Amino acid sequence: MTTLLKFIHLATIAIWSGGLVVLPFLFWQRRALSSGPELDRLHRLTRFVFVEMCSPAAFIAIGSGTALIFLQTTFLEWFSLKMVLVGLLVMLHVAAALVLAHLFEPGRSFGRIASVTLTGSYVILITSIIWVVLAKPHIDSNQIAVGLFAPGGLRQFLGETRIPMP
Repeated sequence: MTTLLKFIHLATIAIWSGGLVVLPFLFWQRRALSSGPELDRLHRLTRFVFVEMCSPAAFIAIGSGTALIFLQTTFLEWFSLKMVLVGLLVMLHVAAALVLAHLFEPGRSFGRIASVTLTGSYVILITSIIWVVLAKPHIDSNQIAVGLFAPGGLRQFLGETRIPMP
């Protein structure tokens, strides 16, 4: 069961990552097109990549990854770093959704700098996630935030918080 889940996780990560890397190039192609059949074709293709490939793959990758967390009890500091990086990747996924929602309106375009920046961000994050997973670097959380991972450590780190009751 775990092997099948890992295969599903890795396959959907590959689809999600590949789709995210290609999206800025598709966004950039919008600049040269005015209304007409070519713009409609690009719009349909871009929506297909994002809505029917990337987003379902992301959903399945995150779901299968969450299941693997509990099956393999992976609760180490390097894994926390991986989760932060995945969270950033999800935020950039949402950024692509926002771009797609408005890009094909009349008079809109996506510049070269934006395309290179978004592609670079995706590549850096994906490479960082792969490196963290493969290297599993030893991170001593006590050097970052003393006692944060100890029971009750978050309360000591943030201080006593009181929520006023009505």
